[in-house]
Amino acid sequence: MKRAHTGPAAGTAARTARRAKKNGWKNIYAPLLGIAACILLILGFAKEPLSALASLFTDTFTSAYYFGNMLNTAALLMVAGTGAAIAIQGGNMNLGGEGQVYLGGYIGCAVLNALHAPAPLACGAALLLACLAGAAMALISAMLRELRGARVLLTSFLVSAAAIPLIDGLITASKHSADTNMLALPYIAEQYRLPQLLPPSPLSPSLFLAGAVCVAAWYLLYRTAAGRRIRLWGAAPQFARYCGYPSAANTCGTTAASGALHALTGFLAVCGTFYTCHKGFYTNMGWNALNVALIAASDPLAVIPTSVLLAWIFTSASRVSLTQGFSFDIAGIVQGVILFSIAVPAAALSLKSKEDKR
Repeated sequence: MKRAHTGPAAGTAARTARRAKKNGWKNIYAPLLGIAACILLILGFAKEPLSALASLFTDTFTSAYYFGNMLNTAALLMVAGTGAAIAIQGGNMNLGGEGQVYLGGYIGCAVLNALHAPAPLACGAALLLACLAGAAMALISAMLRELRGARVLLTSFLVSAAAIPLIDGLITASKHSADTNMLALPYIAEQYRLPQLLPPSPLSPSLFLAGAVCVAAWYLLYRTAAGRRIRLWGAAPQFARYCGYPSAANTCGTTAASGALHALTGFLAVCGTFYTCHKGFYTNMGWNALNVALIAASDPLAVIPTSVLLAWIFTSASRVSLTQGFSFDIAGIVQGVILFSIAVPAAALSLKSKEDKR
């Protein structure tokens, strides 16, 4: 019979896990700062500030289009946010979400345009290939970490930055892009498009799929032995090595899952929202998903309400920006405020930790 691991390492792992649980949702102030920034911008630049403020908090829920658009955005954030959360739980930070979303959308759209088959067969093949492509992109960073010791945080960003212009070039070079001014692939056939649940909004059954992905990821992480190993690698990597858990399996498994879920997000965006892969459709999806994961403390169940909250903020800000005739995009500024408010304290904590080790 194997003896349970005890001693200083076990105590360190337990303390780390308790600290992570205690500090859960510590970034909840970030969306509140985003709302505050939005309010200040409205008060400073809106033609009718009071009317714009009322519109910010109420109009998204009174319009079928904007309410459906909010839920559709939340669904995409749930899937990609879960992917980011799995990578973080495994001790890695996937910053390549933008490129992985773009690649998933491109592969999915290209396959659906190339196939002339029944919808279940064509969509199943496109979905599988898109997820495999996203996983393969993420695995590049995993292999670089295991073979060369490079940090996934850095290499995932660099791989994504290199892939985005390459995909742009593939779209431009496509022999079918002349019909779309070389900015997008042809629209997918009607039979491959997800049905609209709340016309004229793009809300589709992907919302239910997104919820299922979050629940499945939570079950994996918190109710299985594999999930406990993943969380241990993220909370106490030295103790995970002491227990004999293979580093390569954790790094490759979590990054591949993260890349596949980001690619799934791109596929769902193509089939349920845009019906084509056009340049720039991925913009901010990866970064917003990372915001969701960080605010939710990498808990897949907490990703659900966090995604809805951020989707409401972005949708409402964009609506106000449009109706008030702003010369700039409020939603983009709010996204930057949220990301900045999370990144700065995290960087300060990292620097303090390095100083303490010295």
